[in-house]
Amino acid sequence: MASSGERHSGSQGPARIELVGVARRMSLMVRCAAAAGRVAVLGAFWLSAAGVAVAQTDEIQVYDASIAAPGTINLTWHNNFTPRGQATPAFPGAVVSDKSWNGVPEWAYGFTPWFEGGLYLPLYSLDKYTGWGLDGAKIRLLFVAPDAAARTFFYGLNFEFSYNAKRWDTSRVTSEFRPIIGWHLKPVDIIINPILDTSYDGLANLVFAPASRVAYNLSPKWAIAAEEYAEFGPLSGFKPTNDQYHELYVVIDHPTKVFDIEAGVGFGLTGASDGLTMKLILSRDLYKRGAPVRNGPKAD
Repeated sequence: MASSGERHSGSQGPARIELVGVARRMSLMVRCAAAAGRVAVLGAFWLSAAGVAVAQTDEIQVYDASIAAPGTINLTWHNNFTPRGQATPAFPGAVVSDKSWNGVPEWAYGFTPWFEGGLYLPLYSLDKYTGWGLDGAKIRLLFVAPDAAARTFFYGLNFEFSYNAKRWDTSRVTSEFRPIIGWHLKPVDIIINPILDTSYDGLANLVFAPASRVAYNLSPKWAIAAEEYAEFGPLSGFKPTNDQYHELYVVIDHPTKVFDIEAGVGFGLTGASDGLTMKLILSRDLYKRGAPVRNGPKAD
């Protein structure tokens, strides 16, 4: 998800024309999001797979509804290292998180002020048992309220469609449905992503895996945040507390002229969680149609 560059709220013109344009864009955004949602729900109901078995996470990030400006290509590079993690594979042949390194380059393009498409390629990992390997690829469709960084209340919907290597997941095809809800209360940000994951094995087996973030903006260029990532289990019945995944991260955000940087350290809160994980996310606009690329603080 893009986190740098200028944000635009739409075209200029008389007030009535602008209001009509905004209404049309929002109506189209809702229709597209609803259509994608129907595809995910119907797929989860009708398709079947081998079941959910969680190995690792390539992306550790709370979505804040920021997107690349129209015509902008953005690269976000996710890297995670787990000095102290689960030493037992989630399934035979799976990547083991203990002392592993994994991540992915995320390529994004801003189509409109409310829609961004993304491609995660290649997903990769290195662990002490299976060595280097490619773990699959993902396509992302992100719909948001335009100019989210300037709004007090913002929202969006993200859909991800994944094709997984056998070492990464027992299900070759999985998807994520991620609502985005948040408030910019200046200087505090509160963001909630109540995520649902599916291996296309029925609605009852949708997995509830929420992520949340509370940040304090020290200045336009520095922010410190607490983030929590969890997996409670399927909607049909959550796992016992100690079998659930819960990790709490301390995170620092700092935009520079070269990259926007997000770095954090996560601590496991349950027996099923990794004990210690470090994340580093570097983001940069590579190309912007009609203007020089500019990186730096998000617009207020």
